[in-house]
Amino acid sequence: MSFDAAVERSNKVAPAVVAARHSENAARLTEKSLSSLNRPIVTVSAQYLEYEKTLSVDLSGPRQETLDQTRAFLDGIPGSVSPQFQEIAADIVGRISEALPGLFAALPSELSYRFRQDSFRPTVQGILPLYTGGAISAIRRGAEAGTALGAARAQSARDLTQVNLIRAYFGQLAAEALVRSTRESLDALDSLLSDAIKLENEGFIPRARRLEAQVARDVAEREYQRAVLAQDSARTDLASLLEVDGVRPTSPLFVVSAPLPPATQFLGGEDDLPQTREANAAGSVAGAAVDLAKARLRPQAFAFGEYNLNRSSALPTEPDWIVGVGVRYTLFSNIGRSQAVAAAREQEAAAQEAARGARQAGRSATLRTWNLVESARRSFLSLDSSIAAATENLRVQRISFREGEGTVTEVTGAQAALAAARTQRVATAYEYDVALAALLTASGRLPTFSEYLAKADIRVAVPQ
Repeated sequence: MSFDAAVERSNKVAPAVVAARHSENAARLTEKSLSSLNRPIVTVSAQYLEYEKTLSVDLSGPRQETLDQTRAFLDGIPGSVSPQFQEIAADIVGRISEALPGLFAALPSELSYRFRQDSFRPTVQGILPLYTGGAISAIRRGAEAGTALGAARAQSARDLTQVNLIRAYFGQLAAEALVRSTRESLDALDSLLSDAIKLENEGFIPRARRLEAQVARDVAEREYQRAVLAQDSARTDLASLLEVDGVRPTSPLFVVSAPLPPATQFLGGEDDLPQTREANAAGSVAGAAVDLAKARLRPQAFAFGEYNLNRSSALPTEPDWIVGVGVRYTLFSNIGRSQAVAAAREQEAAAQEAARGARQAGRSATLRTWNLVESARRSFLSLDSSIAAATENLRVQRISFREGEGTVTEVTGAQAALAAARTQRVATAYEYDVALAALLTASGRLPTFSEYLAKADIRVAVPQ
């Protein structure tokens, strides 16, 4: 599996990346869901009711008023007739007036009516915000900042996962190279031991020298076994990271022999770092929270309406439809609104300082890791002459030993020096790759890691 294929696979299966991607999608969908807050809310509701109603009317006042008006009318009748009939009319009116209290007393002082009924009430209600004190715009800005925050966290998860992949991918290559190096040392010391046994049998060297060769060979075997175990662990780590049974890396350890551009060219991208973007987005969220807290101090205006879809069975007090506008203002709240505004401002200031700290940390990390990459590059290039010298020294010491002039200690020392140089070369190449990943991460350029791999002019430990 090539490194680019491993990156693609890791971005698909790494739990941190997948989780961050889901969080980013959730934030984006949340922002989309809040894009229509200024639109009306229309709801439909239905209720089935069974109720009883009692209606009562007080008749005592109207009864007395009617009695008084009747008496006044009767009192005016005698004067409206001829003089010869006035006495008769007065007598009749007097008798009627005497009977009126009894007649009106028969009327009830209160009229009561009770009825019981059931009703089905389907209604449509609507409410439209007219003025929210800036709450809607604050919520939208907060949702936008939440999307930016989710994107920054997703990028941070991808970067961290890729750095871990670089360590595991090239770590397996380094472990495999170490196995080959220790295997070569073991084979060389096996050959030395064979020569020592022959020379001992022929009487050219004492038994002590042959034992020295045996000890050196056993030490080499233990180093080889340790390298094999380390290789198994490295393979397990990479396979687990990519969630496969096993991986054979096809992209080699590499070193770019040309010096890096000046460190200053890697600066300036601090605002693009996921950490900085996270802090900036958190600051935007806090700024929206400030505006939202201020909105609680302002009044709200809204329009509303309701329509009864079953007017035939509406309650007596219910309108068939109703529309209107309203204003609402909170006089007293169980939350300290001024303190909430102050707290939101403190959160905004904290986020701004976090962003400033992230930029400073990114700048420092860029300068520090640039030095690490350059140091690893120079060390790697200087090892070529060391390996050449160690190889030649081992060849000379082996010839001297076969001629009976050299000692086992000199040969094993030369072999150890060559093995150390080879191991250091692999370790330095691995150090260069990891330091380069750290530099690109600190400067916000980790996606360009594959470009350095593609243009590398030195490739180490290509798998066989």
